[in-house]
Amino acid sequence: MSGVQATVAVRPRAAVPRRFPWVSFLILPTILFLAIFLILPYANMVRMSFLVKPATGAYLPQFTFANYLRALLDPFHWRIMGNTIWYAVLTTVLALILGYPLAYHLAHASARRKRWLLVLIVSPLLVSVVVRGFAWLILLGRVGLLNQFVQWVGGREVILIGKPAGVIVGLVHVFVPFMALAIAGALQNVPPDVVRAARSLGASPWRAFWRVTWPLSLPGVLAGTVLVFVLAVSSYVIPIMLGGSNVLVIPMLVVQTLLDAFNWPLGSALSMVFFALTAVVLGAYLKLMNRAMRWTP
Repeated sequence: MSGVQATVAVRPRAAVPRRFPWVSFLILPTILFLAIFLILPYANMVRMSFLVKPATGAYLPQFTFANYLRALLDPFHWRIMGNTIWYAVLTTVLALILGYPLAYHLAHASARRKRWLLVLIVSPLLVSVVVRGFAWLILLGRVGLLNQFVQWVGGREVILIGKPAGVIVGLVHVFVPFMALAIAGALQNVPPDVVRAARSLGASPWRAFWRVTWPLSLPGVLAGTVLVFVLAVSSYVIPIMLGGSNVLVIPMLVVQTLLDAFNWPLGSALSMVFFALTAVVLGAYLKLMNRAMRWTP
């Protein structure tokens, strides 16, 4: 329109009233709980790891690096830490091998069968780890079912109690449900149409699994492996019951240092060193898994 200037009135935007951050308020109890029962004890252990162990008593309020030097320069400590990491890695791999088919079957079962499978997977978690450890003592001992069966068929004596193999068996039995449940949650989110589309395009069942199902289940695999590794590397009950003094891991060594040797500064330093080593291993694994999930076709 010539000669006419159109004016547009812009209404000011109404101010959005700020609401009370209820979500932040609701997480305050959790933050306080973690701060009191987790962060403060860890901070106290860090402080104690730099203190001096006197001839009598628990510690002296004197700053020193001697505890970390002793923890880092002793080959015995490194051998125990290496064995602990190795047992945890082996437990995680075996739990993945046993738990993935179980999770796959759970995710693709009918509603009625899924309920029964879920009960069978969760029911071992309702029994104490100590009770399950005693059950493996009966099965794997000298007069246990395994040794009696092997000798009955004419084999040599097989005693797994007091050996790393017995500890691995007990750890895998305890942590397989955690692995299966973590992977089943990811497998249930895989659309069935995607797998059927791969099959309709000529992919074999195994190829459809490796190119479609397996990549889409990697988040569950990552969650399950991290959970099982952390639980296995810090396990104390199963190693001390099935391994005894013959299979020494870092949690047992720390407890012996704290209670038997009454050396709180050295035990705290060992805990901090092993915590740092575990964090490095987990960080490297998470980085590799993130690359694998990013590069997966």
